[in-house]
This record gives sequence, C-alpha cells and structure tokens, in this order.
Amino acid sequence: MIRRQLIYIATAIMFFTRIPIPFKIPYSEEIMNKSQRYFPFIGYIVGGVAAASFFLFQFLFSIDIAIVLSMCISVLLTGAFHEDGFTDVCDSFGGGYGKEKIMTIMKDSRIGAYGVIGIVLLLLLKFLALHELGSASISLVVITLINAHITSRFHASTMIYTHQYVRDTDQSKSKPLANKRLPYQSLLFSLTITLVPFFLYNNWIFILSFFISYLGKLYLAYYFKKHIGGYTGDCLGTIQQVCEVLFYLSTILLWKFM
Repeated sequence: MIRRQLIYIATAIMFFTRIPIPFKIPYSEEIMNKSQRYFPFIGYIVGGVAAASFFLFQFLFSIDIAIVLSMCISVLLTGAFHEDGFTDVCDSFGGGYGKEKIMTIMKDSRIGAYGVIGIVLLLLLKFLALHELGSASISLVVITLINAHITSRFHASTMIYTHQYVRDTDQSKSKPLANKRLPYQSLLFSLTITLVPFFLYNNWIFILSFFISYLGKLYLAYYFKKHIGGYTGDCLGTIQQVCEVLFYLSTILLWKFM
C-alpha cells in the first residue's frame, strides 16, 4: 500500500517537474491517473524550493534580485510547464474565434503576440506582488510562496473532477488524466494535503486567500466551457498560473486592509 502511494507521488513528480527520480518506477495509465491526488504535493516541492531560494538569496542580494532568482528557479524546476500552457491559451483564445480555430492555434508550438504579452504581464505581476509582500515581511513572502503554489495546483486539479476534457486524448500529454476520473474521495484527500499548512500557520488571511483565488478557477472554468466545451492541459496550466497570482494579490489586500 505504501509502495503504491510512493509510486503515485514519484509519477506526479516526473510529470510536473524536471526533478530526476533516482530509481525506476513502473508506468501505466492507471498509475498516472491515480497520481492526480498528489498534484498539490508538487506545490510543496516547487513552492518550498522557491521560498527557500528567496530566503537564502535575500541575505546576499536585494529583495528584488532574490525574488527574480526565486522565480527563475521555480521555472527551471518545472520546465515552465504551466507557463507554456498559459501562453498557448493566450494565443489561442486571443487570436482564435470558434472552438475549431481556438484548438488549432492551441496545438501550434509557435508563440504569438498574445502569448508574449500575456506571459510578460503575468511574470511582471508576480514580481510586483512578491515585492510588495517582501516590503512588509520576509517571512510573509516565504509563507505566501509555499501556500500559493500548493493552492493553485489544487484549484487546477479540481477541473478534472468538474469539467470535461475536450482535446483528442490520443495526441495529448494529459491523456491518462482524461480517461478516467477518480472518486471524490481522492479530491478530498488532495484538499486535505492542501489545507495542512493553513492549519499549521493558523492565519485566517491565507484561508481567505484560498477561497478568493478559487474564484479565478470558477471564472476560467466558465470561460473555457463556454468557448470550447471543457478544458485542455493548457487550460489547467493557465488556471494554476492565474490562481497563483490571485493568491498573492488576495494576501496583499487582506494584509493591508483587514
């Protein structure tokens, strides 16, 4: 039982990060499918490394440089997996009209003006949000980084349970995720993993930010369903990126005004 769970965790790590697994693990669509429950755990890894990097670099450089270096490390750690999805969604929904055209552009590996502008603005917003948090407290940046990465990945994973996958699964990297939905007990398990840090910090600001950032998922889910009838892997990456930024912004507002 424990060995199977470790295989699911290792599979999630291999799929969503560039971290090498030093031992061979079995692979099947069933294993990939069941690794869904550990998506928030990837947030612990990426968010933890990003937060630790920022904390160490701020002793050597200015806060601004420490933030940029932390962002670079998180991108390297994931191979810009979610950022790539975000740029594809910007290009396809910005330049396409109708489901067929949107899906065609989304499959194009080239990046267009909408994608470039979108990712530049997104990364700039991340930097400015973390800078404002850093001006209030170094520890606030560390805690918020970890929670934002965990929360945003949980929000993205809920799409698998609530909406239909629309791309041709035979050609998709997310094919195993689309073939079979796990029971809702797995979603509850993911939620439990996600909320553990919130109870440890015992700070209502982060709990409210969790719910506020979920509004981003709800809107994007509505938008994607309206235009293409469901979600794709790129849509999941977009939800993760947007919800991460919304978590930062929510924390800033709550910290300043409440």
